[in-house]
Amino acid sequence: MLAVYFESHGGPEVLKYGEFKEPVVGPNDVLIGVKACALNHLDLWMRQGLPGVTIPMPHISGSDVAGVVLDFGKGVRRFKKGERVIVAPGQLLNNAVEALESRDSYSKDFQIFGLQSQGGYAERTVAHERFVIPISERYSFEEYAAVPLTSLTAYHMLVTRARVRPGETVLIHAAGSGVGCAAIQLARFLGAKVFTTVGDFKKVARAKKLGADEIVLYKTKDFAAEIKRLTGGRGVDVVIEHIGPDVWDKSISCLARGGRLVTC
Repeated sequence: MLAVYFESHGGPEVLKYGEFKEPVVGPNDVLIGVKACALNHLDLWMRQGLPGVTIPMPHISGSDVAGVVLDFGKGVRRFKKGERVIVAPGQLLNNAVEALESRDSYSKDFQIFGLQSQGGYAERTVAHERFVIPISERYSFEEYAAVPLTSLTAYHMLVTRARVRPGETVLIHAAGSGVGCAAIQLARFLGAKVFTTVGDFKKVARAKKLGADEIVLYKTKDFAAEIKRLTGGRGVDVVIEHIGPDVWDKSISCLARGGRLVTC
């Protein structure tokens, strides 16, 4: 099959396009014909190399896959050939306590599809049936592929960690990012008032369309000072911080008394 892969870490120049060995279908696996696979910042980190993280080499990236079922192992009963599916990227196979308590990512055995395993930048990929999810024809494969990793991250931050409640105020960094886009929409759905940051004026209209109430251009204004001004000096109840150490201190200063900062 054809795939995009790399055999060593480095810049974009290490990427290759060509023939790659077919995935092996285990007894509980589903073979998926890839129709769309989203790009994710995690793919850049993998290509460059993450300290302490071992990945199979040569490696196919791609954590966000949408496609159709081509085949499956003899132990699979839930799917039929031709069915439209996506892959849940966060994966924990064993029955660890973390899995039973829906805290999969806390387990030392937790893996991300396309990181510790081969991913979706290929004509075909394989996933354990537990992590294969049927989808309808309501959206395109491209739209479905845009959902998994970023949306699950946003959900975990807003719902299971921050426990955002209706009427609360939430600052979401980087409206133009995948996590930012998903988080803005989810926060509005949860009934929160949403503040967000963008680096370019061209992103303002998009942020408003997604549901942001207040938008700060962080390259021209101090976002912490603006948040304080926009909230009458109170600060926000929750900060969704998925950028890194550059915004950490100012993010904390944006919090109201008793506020929560959540990172991913």
